[in-house]
Amino acid sequence: MPMAKKSDPVNIPSYPHEVLAVVLSVRDGHLCVLLWRRGQSPFRYRWALPGGGVQPTERLREAITGHLAAKVDVRDVAHLEQLATHSAIDRDPRARVLATAYLGLVPSDVRPNLPDDTAWHRVDELPRTAFDHHYFIDAAVARLRAKLSYTNIGFALAPAEFTIAELRDLFSAALGYELSATNLTRVLTRRQVIGQTERTARPGQSGGRPAAVYKFVARELTVTDPFAVLRPPR
Repeated sequence: MPMAKKSDPVNIPSYPHEVLAVVLSVRDGHLCVLLWRRGQSPFRYRWALPGGGVQPTERLREAITGHLAAKVDVRDVAHLEQLATHSAIDRDPRARVLATAYLGLVPSDVRPNLPDDTAWHRVDELPRTAFDHHYFIDAAVARLRAKLSYTNIGFALAPAEFTIAELRDLFSAALGYELSATNLTRVLTRRQVIGQTERTARPGQSGGRPAAVYKFVARELTVTDPFAVLRPPR
């Protein structure tokens, strides 16, 4: 069989492709996802993940960062990684549309300027979502909780500096169960994930010794213990 020439047409089916962002953050003590309310059919008035189409000249990551900046004014994403691609034929009632979702994390002290149709929603109290977006949210929460065990991904949820009590509350919210501050400190310092600064926090209303202030040693994703698992207390 003769080899195809460069000028020969390529017979590959073409489908629309969209990108979606599952942006997670700890807000008021709860793990939350960023959603916007659709104004048009299909699924009008349902909550959906931010995102949109991919232009022929765009890479997927470039497309999702552009949609986040334009639609929901989220530019302070501390971590972004590809999550999953869904290709069910009927996931969009208008036509066959492939969807690739990204997991994005925003530190708890960052306050994006959100439009009126966009809001944070607790992942354990989700409204009814459009299309198949709830599956992407479930996958993102599972990915985050797994990586909190064996990587330093907590840096993308935390402020630049924090006390151990604040970090314990943040991890507990992200994982969905209470952690021991002592155990968390021992694990993260042993792995050299966090380090103590020279600063101390102001005493609370009850007084007492000022709490030490910590920071993440690195603010880029690294695997710290590939076999570690954070488990809820028995």
